[in-house]
Amino acid sequence: MFDTLFKSIFGSSNDRYIKRCRARVGGINALEPQMQALADDDFPARIAEYREQAQNGRSLDDLLPEVFALTREAGKRALNMRHFDVQLVGGMVLHEGRIAEMKTGEGKTLVATLPVVLNAISGLGVHVVTVNDYLAKRDAAWMGRLYNFLGLSVGVIVHGLSDEERKAAYGADITYGTNNEFGFDYLRDNMKFYPHQLVQREHNFAIVDEVDSILIDEARTPLIISGPSEDSTGLYRRVDDIIPRLSAETHFSVDEKARTATLTDEGVAKCEELLGIDNLFDPGNITFQHHVLQALKAHHVFRRDVDYIVTPEEQVVIVDEFTGRLMPGRRFSDGLHQALEAKEKVKVEAENQTLASITFQNYFRMYKKLAGMTGTADTEAVEFQQIYGLQVITIPTNKPMVRKDYPDSIYRTRREKFEAIVAAIGELHKSGQPVLVGTISIETSELLSAMLKKTGVPHNVLNAKHHEQEAEIVAQAGQRGKVTIATNMAGRGTDIVLGEGVRESGGLHILGTERHESRRIDNQLRGRSGRQGDPGSSRFYLSLEDDLMRLFGSDRISGLMQKLGMEEGEPIENRMVSRAIENAQKRVEGHNFEIRKTLLDYDNVMNQQREVIYTLRRETMMEADLEETAVEFMDDLFDEIYGDAEQGKGSEGDDAKAYALARLRDVFNITRVLPLTDGNLPDRETARGAVLSILEDLKRDTGEVYRDIVRFFLLEEVDRCWKEHLLNMDHLRDGIGLRGYGQRDPKQEYKREGFSLFQDMLFRVRENLFRALTRLRIQREEQAPPEELKQEFKHKEEPKSLNYSGAQKETPSAAPERRAEPKVGRNDPCPCGSGQKYKKCCGA
Repeated sequence: MFDTLFKSIFGSSNDRYIKRCRARVGGINALEPQMQALADDDFPARIAEYREQAQNGRSLDDLLPEVFALTREAGKRALNMRHFDVQLVGGMVLHEGRIAEMKTGEGKTLVATLPVVLNAISGLGVHVVTVNDYLAKRDAAWMGRLYNFLGLSVGVIVHGLSDEERKAAYGADITYGTNNEFGFDYLRDNMKFYPHQLVQREHNFAIVDEVDSILIDEARTPLIISGPSEDSTGLYRRVDDIIPRLSAETHFSVDEKARTATLTDEGVAKCEELLGIDNLFDPGNITFQHHVLQALKAHHVFRRDVDYIVTPEEQVVIVDEFTGRLMPGRRFSDGLHQALEAKEKVKVEAENQTLASITFQNYFRMYKKLAGMTGTADTEAVEFQQIYGLQVITIPTNKPMVRKDYPDSIYRTRREKFEAIVAAIGELHKSGQPVLVGTISIETSELLSAMLKKTGVPHNVLNAKHHEQEAEIVAQAGQRGKVTIATNMAGRGTDIVLGEGVRESGGLHILGTERHESRRIDNQLRGRSGRQGDPGSSRFYLSLEDDLMRLFGSDRISGLMQKLGMEEGEPIENRMVSRAIENAQKRVEGHNFEIRKTLLDYDNVMNQQREVIYTLRRETMMEADLEETAVEFMDDLFDEIYGDAEQGKGSEGDDAKAYALARLRDVFNITRVLPLTDGNLPDRETARGAVLSILEDLKRDTGEVYRDIVRFFLLEEVDRCWKEHLLNMDHLRDGIGLRGYGQRDPKQEYKREGFSLFQDMLFRVRENLFRALTRLRIQREEQAPPEELKQEFKHKEEPKSLNYSGAQKETPSAAPERRAEPKVGRNDPCPCGSGQKYKKCCGA
């Protein structure tokens, strides 16, 4: 009550923020005559002047009024478009690192030019992120005219570019591209071997267009670069053959909300019988267990033409659940894609192993400043604030919104609902009012199209296979009498302009065939109508058989229906029912938010480890002299080996000192210079001197190439061990949920065990580096110049002119015992969580 009273007197925080921004708009408008007096050639000179002032310490906030006024005038001259006052407000919101919620047609693309130009002045680069290649190319070319007029350079990152082209695009003042391209370039950069191969600059400032789509809808899907692993395609077919012989409820249960399938005790016994194995849960049969569960999901959770399609070329292609777009080249992970291929009787492609991965949450949080634009963000404001620290500001429309949003029409069955939809479309088509029909699956759009063909209503169907064609058809959807069926938000980013005479017939009508799980997706569909004060209307048609109603609708909705009474083909339009449906959507949104938050909690563990590894790689690439690093790594290993010996730690059944001696032989090949015939453990300084002499011999034999040799082997080992670690972390994650049955927090267990695995991996990197370096033999070819030898280390393949052997020889009698408490190396991240290296923090 107090909150409501406070808002009625002082306005909401959003209102107060907008009021402050409007006060600055007056100052920008006052500069307009001054900017109008400039000659065209003066604009680049002004930008250069502002850039110099910024470098000399003048803040971008202080420069904002002048730069915004200059950009507005440049827009008039280069594009014949002048920024409205509310667009100036939107520009301020973006510059300050917030999310600007602007309704469809309010000119988000033009708004972005204001903060883009202001932040490009710093010279550190600005990234504008779009949802597809078509929009990236379109906006870069369209707004590029304005940027070029100001003397700023523009690059665009799209699929298929070479590294040289990407590097040039990132080197521009402003870079447009998709979220996938930016993320994958980051991962690829962290798999490179030399600084000149890197394409990205630092992550300075990013503006994310359709921010809700990228940071929320796609947040559950990490970016993954993978490579082939061992072939198990035959096992997928073998397991797929038994699935039809399992009965629902008796042998397995399906949770449609969680999208999982689980075997019952009877199902476990049946699978063991059909597969000819004794115990499905035996550690040796974990592969069978994994394949059976994935095959169950493929058959009973994932639906053809809803979650995926099978192309004429017999390929299983994912359908984006939010946009309905096909995603060729993308594959479901964890063997699910192979299970679907086995189900559909097409070629089963070999499973891939993760080489590098990152979530969009953690990629975009690397930017010093992040901002976003969308027409629908307010419903997810809490998530944006909690996950990204981004405040959502709703920008007022330039003209009042006059669209009519009618109550939902609710039917008993899907058949009755679709008959009513076809009848409504027919009536609207006759009246000349254009209709945009939104469906949530390809299956629904094709069903509706077939029904419309029978009634003779001409229409276009968009299943979003080609973005350019999609944009063209959507742009025409406002013409008189047009009927356009679009799967979810196909064509998003393209304005629908009303044709001649359409305003008089009521504007564009939006017809939703089903409610989405998220209110935001429904609002996106509605938002296609009523742009810039245009007339328009919207209505959703629902049935009790729709997935949302069936899975998430409470018993209260069914009870309300019975009280209100429903005749065959008669709809119910009731505000109470609509509110109940909206509450069901809120529950689903909350459920999905918790899923994304849990995923982020787990990925944050991996993210800390990823940052350490990528920092180590980057330092290894950039370091001119790696000798000091190699010596530090050696000392870390000596700390562990001699520390364990002093504490009496050895492998099972082995004397601690004998075990330490075996490790010196294995890791450092120490018998190469120190005979150790008496079998006694040498003192630390003697052993250390022996290893240093081996390294000195190698340095003498290789000359200036020595640093490249160390760099090559260190990067090789980091990449190899990191790849194995990612697989180990995947396995840990798969089984960690069971810890909850033991009254232990799975997240804390994952964090604790993941840290232990990571420390072990870092020590393996050090050990393998010295196994390689101390066994390296140089085979010089006749008169091979040093530069030629150096070139051999510029590739990830093993150098042809170098040969090292026996890296796995002289292994200890048993594998090293796993430490209960992980050993912390001096160059490792400090366990206290400070983010500093151990040697500069608690180990100082």
